[in-house]
Amino acid sequence: MHTPETSEKSRIVNIINFIRDIEPRDEAITPQVLFETTKSQVAIMQEHHLKGTFLLQYDALIDERYQELLRGLPRDSFEVGAWWETPQPLVEKAGLEWRGRFPWDWHADVGFSTGYTPAEREKLVDVYMTDFKEIYGFYPKSVASWFIDAHTLNYMYERYGIVASANCKDQYGTDGYTLWGGYWNQAYYPSKVNSYMPAQHEENQIPVPIFRMLGSDPIYQYDTGLEHDRQGVISMEPVYPESGGNPEWVDWYLDAFIAGEPMEFAYVQAGQENSFIWRDVKKGFEYQMPLLEKLQKEGKIRVETLGESGEWFKQNYEVTPATSVTVNSDFENGNKRTVWFNSRFYRVNLLWDAGALRFRDIHLFDESIASTYLTKKLDSNQALFFTQPFVDGYLWSTAQNLAGLRFKYKKDGNTLALQGGEPIVTSPEQGKLKIQWPLDEGGEINILLDEKTTTIEVLNNEDLQWFLEFNAAKKDELPYQSITKKKIMSSFQNSDYVVSALRGSFSDTGDGTFKIEPSDNRITLDFSNMEQ
Repeated sequence: MHTPETSEKSRIVNIINFIRDIEPRDEAITPQVLFETTKSQVAIMQEHHLKGTFLLQYDALIDERYQELLRGLPRDSFEVGAWWETPQPLVEKAGLEWRGRFPWDWHADVGFSTGYTPAEREKLVDVYMTDFKEIYGFYPKSVASWFIDAHTLNYMYERYGIVASANCKDQYGTDGYTLWGGYWNQAYYPSKVNSYMPAQHEENQIPVPIFRMLGSDPIYQYDTGLEHDRQGVISMEPVYPESGGNPEWVDWYLDAFIAGEPMEFAYVQAGQENSFIWRDVKKGFEYQMPLLEKLQKEGKIRVETLGESGEWFKQNYEVTPATSVTVNSDFENGNKRTVWFNSRFYRVNLLWDAGALRFRDIHLFDESIASTYLTKKLDSNQALFFTQPFVDGYLWSTAQNLAGLRFKYKKDGNTLALQGGEPIVTSPEQGKLKIQWPLDEGGEINILLDEKTTTIEVLNNEDLQWFLEFNAAKKDELPYQSITKKKIMSSFQNSDYVVSALRGSFSDTGDGTFKIEPSDNRITLDFSNMEQ
């Protein structure tokens, strides 16, 4: 896969280390062990002249050791902000009842803002912000968490002026919560009624960009844990020996990060929560930090604080821009390639595998869908955040039958998978991503993705009888309500949505799946969820 002329695009790295002072899961992880982890992170980042962000959970905020350590750091290099989980000291100081099993309880109905009413959430924010300002002399610009509900996020913005937030990468079931189908990487402005859902219009967005954390593996993270209740983790986190703690994987990830077409900008979060402790984080952290220093000196990346990235984003984008993640090599010595495209209207993942191509994932975004937790508190330990699925290659798959929208053709009465060579991925103009894929049968497929639509056409092979064919293993989970020539109507999260064929046509295969056939060698699909 060739991605030329991308060196001038911003490639932003945030080193974000968040800090807890309580770790009930292991008696050996004492407050001193947690503190030494953070202290070691600070020392190595200073040694390599790297900016960074330290986010404090409330129990760490009120610990004088962290106050002394972080107040002594230069403000132009180190940002201190808030990590938004809710431990016992914060909850009780806000006058609320602690319902946790331990002084910090990671269950979503206790340790996160979703477990409290909107009025209680505001009390928690007020206590934290008041104490933070008393200690540091200012309110934090950055507040992050695995997830923060929309009411809390908007309150933090309107009352305390935060400029940036961050949430967990997409994951299914991991740690008791699911974020699935969202703006896959980089950053987005969330809907005022749903912090996981990108807003389509400026008036309906919270003007605080949410950056996606952890540096998710663009090829393998999506499928890991298939047919299990929860996924594993393949990310830049230094604690994981097969990915962020593996120098070869880190090199591969950052090579793709620098070489791949990002459209507007590329983004990755490095760093590690101190709960994983220095003994387990040390190897990966000590490898990554000098490498990031080297890449910054070479002008290939920009290392900055989360607050700086948030302010840059707001200066450059009134609404969420279209971005992409392009990976042109396979770490596992296979022949997979992938492209993630995100806009404020939808996301798409294209996966090349053994020379064939499929849409592995397509999800639509709708700012009007209110989160379940907007006005009501969570009553279980499972928090769920979804968008609107059109193709889901994880939830609708088995290990033997991977769901997807595949590129096929007919030849001599047979239906075959299209095969091709290395795709070329470029961004010919702002907001547009172009993919050129040479075919073994001659000619090439051109795919042009923009904010609302995806257009697919075959060039230089007018006789090719090509089409797209959707299949899924778990047909009882499909959202499609009706399939007509020009529209597929679907329903999910008690909300209807539509995908329209502006060029080409759908046909129902009779078992809940469908085909899309071209008109004059072209298919154009509208993913803006608008009736045509």
